[in-house]
Amino acid sequence: MSDLAFLSATELAAKVAAKEISAVELLQMYLQRVDTYNPDLNALCVDIRDQALADAEAADAALAQGQSLGAFHGVPMTVKESYNVAGTPTTWGNPDWRDNVTAEDAECVKKLKGAGVNVFGKTNVPLSLADFQSYNEIYGTTNNPYDHSRIPGGSSGGSAAALAAGLTGLEIGSDIGGSIRNPAHFCGVFGHKPTHDLLWMRGHSAPGDMRSTPDISVIGPLARSADDLYSAIKIMAGPDEIMSRGYQLNLPELGDRPLSELKVGVWKNDEAAPVAQEVEARVDLVAAALRDAGAQITEDAKPEFSADHSNEVYQRLLHATMASRMPLENYESLKAYVANELDPEDNSSTAQTLRAQVSSFKEWSQANEMRHQLRWRWHEYFKQYDILLTPMMATAAFEHDQRPFAERSLQVDNQERPYFEQVFWAGLTGVAYLPSTVIPTGLNDMGLPIGVQIIGPQYGDLITIGVAQKLERMGFAFQAPAAYQ
Repeated sequence: MSDLAFLSATELAAKVAAKEISAVELLQMYLQRVDTYNPDLNALCVDIRDQALADAEAADAALAQGQSLGAFHGVPMTVKESYNVAGTPTTWGNPDWRDNVTAEDAECVKKLKGAGVNVFGKTNVPLSLADFQSYNEIYGTTNNPYDHSRIPGGSSGGSAAALAAGLTGLEIGSDIGGSIRNPAHFCGVFGHKPTHDLLWMRGHSAPGDMRSTPDISVIGPLARSADDLYSAIKIMAGPDEIMSRGYQLNLPELGDRPLSELKVGVWKNDEAAPVAQEVEARVDLVAAALRDAGAQITEDAKPEFSADHSNEVYQRLLHATMASRMPLENYESLKAYVANELDPEDNSSTAQTLRAQVSSFKEWSQANEMRHQLRWRWHEYFKQYDILLTPMMATAAFEHDQRPFAERSLQVDNQERPYFEQVFWAGLTGVAYLPSTVIPTGLNDMGLPIGVQIIGPQYGDLITIGVAQKLERMGFAFQAPAAYQ
């Protein structure tokens, strides 16, 4: 049954539809694997199997009556802990929110259930969704399925680990600083960060019914196949109820357009955030595959702005948004420190972060204006190129490091680099609202996955996913970890 566990959600749904396996049997298979493997992996942190078994029986009954619930009929699924799922806690890894049990599903969970998925659990996250690692005081530490001494990524680390270990059929995460994409990279699965505001985020929030969409932040799918990303985006995307009065979704698709027609830019390394040689080589590998398929490849093809400027704008907006999640008492204390104790002449990265966290509306507006200028530079870029290839993270999965953030660093080809420098490659698209898809490129000499990021124009989500689908068929596919087969 292990081969079955690693099929795509699309393939699993086809087997249920053909009555090769029932929804109940499929769920029981995944539950058995969870019971066997999750104690050591710790990817799943909330179990709702009783309700899922009832839902699986209902899915089988519907199929027996000739009714299809949708593209993912009967597919067992887990969701990131930060999503509301009725009757379960939504804590974001914060002990203060341990008792925040929600009464209603998040909007995208409703949409996926409407397409037939069967949600049977939730997956682990870092505290406040604010780390490349996934651990917290409530649920503990999640490990990488390819090496338990290493991280699975964050903040959707439990999501990617569960997929890679064959413990679930499909997953959804969220992303403000690579939180879908870096776990996909570290765990060898596919992940898609959508165009900002393409998917309605209601129900993915800290306690309280927030209706606004946070700046930069998005929600999106992770999967073992790009085909699943495509279907999930088609199901979840679309305007909220207010916007739908005047807007309709009409995303462009790659469709049958051959790779030979594509113009591809390549940005494989940068001194602003250097990546390991083996990571850079994987960008070259994907570029070479596209070149062999006839695509026009242009090396070092960057938009007309400096990497440092883009990163500075991103950091200013990112830290302001992340600080808005703070409890009021903590935020007021931070404001007082910046105003009264922080040396005005201190321009260290730490000082800049603290100032960005409590920036005035005028300061935020200045950064926002610079962000929109970046968006237009990207818009001009994508008049010349269809996609851009970049790294996702500087290295393959690194060992667990739960020291205070200030004490952490990362070794990149034996060079010590700042820990949070890693958000650079995610921030390129995050700050400018752009979609990007991460694909697996195989394992390195240590048996660890490495991913590559495919960036496209705003609302080009089905284009980057379409390229990922074609590359998957060319061999850039998920490889299951040996210990879980």
